[in-house]
Amino acid sequence: MRKAWAAACVAAVVWFFGSAILRSEPAVALTGQVSSAEEGPMEGVLVSAKKAGSVISVTVVSDAKGRYSFPQDRLEPGQYALKIRAVGYEVDDVGAVSVGEGKSATADLKLHKTQNLGGQITNSEWMSSIPTDDKQKAFLLNCVQCHTVERILRSKHTPEEFMKVMERMGTYANQSFPLHIQKRMATRLLEERGDQLAKTRLRQADFLAAYNLSAGRGTWAYDFKTLPRPKGSNTQVIITEYDLPRKMIEPHDVVLDPDGMVWYSSFGEQAMGKMDPKTGKVTEYNLPIQKPGWPTGELGLELDRAGNLWFGMTFQAAIAKFDRNSEEFTIMKPPAEYNKDMTQINMAAPQSAHVDGKVWSQNNGFAVVHRYDLATGATETFAPFKDAKEGENHNIYDVIPDAQNNAYFTDFANEHIGRVDAKTGAIKLWETPTKGSAPRRGQMDAEGRIWFGEYKGNRIGLFDTKTEKFKEWEAPSPWSAPYDGTMDKTGHVWSGSMTTDRVLRLDPKTGKMDEYLLPRSTNIRRVFVDDRGARPVLWIGNNHGASIVKVETLN
Repeated sequence: MRKAWAAACVAAVVWFFGSAILRSEPAVALTGQVSSAEEGPMEGVLVSAKKAGSVISVTVVSDAKGRYSFPQDRLEPGQYALKIRAVGYEVDDVGAVSVGEGKSATADLKLHKTQNLGGQITNSEWMSSIPTDDKQKAFLLNCVQCHTVERILRSKHTPEEFMKVMERMGTYANQSFPLHIQKRMATRLLEERGDQLAKTRLRQADFLAAYNLSAGRGTWAYDFKTLPRPKGSNTQVIITEYDLPRKMIEPHDVVLDPDGMVWYSSFGEQAMGKMDPKTGKVTEYNLPIQKPGWPTGELGLELDRAGNLWFGMTFQAAIAKFDRNSEEFTIMKPPAEYNKDMTQINMAAPQSAHVDGKVWSQNNGFAVVHRYDLATGATETFAPFKDAKEGENHNIYDVIPDAQNNAYFTDFANEHIGRVDAKTGAIKLWETPTKGSAPRRGQMDAEGRIWFGEYKGNRIGLFDTKTEKFKEWEAPSPWSAPYDGTMDKTGHVWSGSMTTDRVLRLDPKTGKMDEYLLPRSTNIRRVFVDDRGARPVLWIGNNHGASIVKVETLN
């Protein structure tokens, strides 16, 4: 009797755990194997599925056996077009793939070598391929804000022609990209100009003409250096991309409000947008013009404690608050003496405004920091570089308030992190360990540490505001040029790149870095992490691709 009872218990345990294992495995909507004649089964190939008529595409990555799988809850029934991303390869046409209700479809993908490798590689791969030292080609990091390196190196311009091109492009505003060009009204107060600028352009023109397709060259006289495909943990990801309704939209910053709605700042247009992540539906709101004839668009986008949205209006020379309940804008301008042709206000920093009723911003045109009193409308200005020497370049790029609403800022033209004391107005500067690192954007964590991108240092930076100490981690891919940094609830730090089409995840405890390749060319600026779910979810804007991207890791 005891033996029979024991056997029954064992059977029950086996049934329970077996059922639990079966239940833990997600149902598959679409699966298949990716292979090529050259490699056989291929790991690290991105496979994207987009339903006919939809604005949403979903991407998974093939594993070590070349298998890819879309979970059933990611693809609703319908006809899907499939695309792949694997540098050096293209996919044979498989036609439309049908996904049924509660069924698993199969589509094996055969890849063949591409005849146009130059059309596939990223900005960082172009830069790595140019056979010269890093110092000579570092200036190309200034170009990718508006267009690709490929665009330059496919040209046939001579040095003389490049001089004219650079002179023309020097008149374009930062928000410009090939589909939407806007003219600048003035150069920054602390910016290279005159003979110094002419000499720089001449040197750069000679360099570019040596490596493009000029002088009768039918192809490039150097081999392409490509980054490896994702492998191992870097394949454990699901990427969802939402197309925006117009190609002209440049989503710069992307954030989620307390209700889970996605908001973005539109870098080149006088509008901001809200997107429903369930449907992809976009609602746009027009911001009031402040300076007719000046370039339009917003850059920095932040939430205050009440969940309202704040923008830097760049060349429209103001910051704006958008009340989500009333759907009304409040506009605040800098003092008249700092509202000139070169004024460029990129950031509004309201994160700690509840402490003292004041909001910070910077003014790129003058390399100063402004503080706005929400109750009185009064404005104060702090000038960390007022004693800068002639020819000395400074660029206050981001402003990051701490819990006491002291303002920390980055000097993108050099290697400084600075602070304005909220009570005394005292200013202090620190230099990053890497000289000329160009700290760009950053975000404060709960421990009072600033995580930031070192754009020209190719590093993720950490500045502990309590100990006043730095720590740096070099990005694994050359020319990654990290733009921003933010920590999620698991302790991982995220950054994005305008050059690699990858997002980077750092474990500061071990130094391990994962890179997740995105489905297509993706000019990334700010990174935002939604920590509300079981796993952190990364949100970014594709600034030149008119889309919003969600990245979910599976590890």
